[in-house]
Amino acid sequence: MKLAKYSFGTGDRFGLQGAAQLEAISKARAAGVDLAIVWNKSQREHSIVGTVPADVRREADESIRMAGKDIEYHVDADHINLSNVDAFIEPSDFFTIDVADYIGKKAEDADLADFVARFGRYKGRLLIEGIVAPLVVSEERLRAIAEKYLFAVQQAAAIYRHIEEKKGTGSFITEVSMDETAEPQSPDELFFILAALAQHQVPVQTIAPKFTGRFNKGVDYQGDIGRFEQEFSDDICVIRRAVREFGLPVDLKLSVHSGSDKFSIYPGIRRALAIHDAGVHIKTAGTSWLEELIGLAEAGGAAADLVKGIYRDSYARFEALCQPYATVIDIDRQALPLPETVASWPCDRLARTIRHDQSCPDYDRNVRQLLHVGYKVAAERGEVYLTAVKNNSEVVGRQVCDNLFERHLKPLFL
Repeated sequence: MKLAKYSFGTGDRFGLQGAAQLEAISKARAAGVDLAIVWNKSQREHSIVGTVPADVRREADESIRMAGKDIEYHVDADHINLSNVDAFIEPSDFFTIDVADYIGKKAEDADLADFVARFGRYKGRLLIEGIVAPLVVSEERLRAIAEKYLFAVQQAAAIYRHIEEKKGTGSFITEVSMDETAEPQSPDELFFILAALAQHQVPVQTIAPKFTGRFNKGVDYQGDIGRFEQEFSDDICVIRRAVREFGLPVDLKLSVHSGSDKFSIYPGIRRALAIHDAGVHIKTAGTSWLEELIGLAEAGGAAADLVKGIYRDSYARFEALCQPYATVIDIDRQALPLPETVASWPCDRLARTIRHDQSCPDYDRNVRQLLHVGYKVAAERGEVYLTAVKNNSEVVGRQVCDNLFERHLKPLFL
């Protein structure tokens, strides 16, 4: 199964924004962008909202059917492993195999020795076109990379084989994710990770490495923008060489996780894609849920009061909501406005506070991050929340579509 040169993962917590998301993708395609939409939802999100993977497939299929358009689309089993993959196998055709928990665990000594011997031909100065400085590869460096990553690759291979046995060879897209780690992978590490994936016959089509800086949920990138751009460019060069060297799929490309709203790095991504004529997969952080809140706020009345109530309860449950996302949020709790203050705001002020417009003085990244992880509060309201979104579908859908197209797709691709 092939994947378009550019693909965009659209998170949709409550499964109501498929049509609006598809409209944004359609606009980009009409402007000449070879773009596929990938609906993604993790097991954690399913468990909180009360959905199952088959619900995402139904939303995707129905959105495409209603649009009546020939658009490439996929359903991503997001951050799966052997413990939870089975529920995703039938409805999904894109599998994000998450190996972060296995990084740093050592493979068997015989496997490590085989790896060092197998790839010992690269010892010395490894020149990769597009990277200025050669990679210096010693036997000690090879072994260190193997000790850190080989076991993780073996686990990725085991998960891949499990999916392949159920779905059949060539019937799905394979992504390997290692972004949720403490340190970014260096170019030589990525090169030999790809070598190991090829050795273990994992036909990886997108790979999500860890980049420098913070990729917090729903807010802009925090870090050295220039360093990120260099890492991104270097990784493209490594992938291109690895594809030729190891026979990996020719459409293999980088995947940027929690990539939505990282406005400050979009210019660098765009430059690198143009320079190298490369593709990319951008996986969102579920911001359509926040656009729903913005739409409800703009609707005013009971809909805006519902948003204020969600903020109130999220504020009261700060620790419980934030703990599962501690590594991907940075909230200054003391800077959060009190719920009674938020309750007094007019509806347009509430919308401006949540909307990710950094030029607006009312925008508050702390409020936005808290509400991002507060979708559990909305889920607990059940039909009250779902009905409010459906009753205000026009204003909500406009926010979702405009957010994806104007703030994300246009800066990246148009």
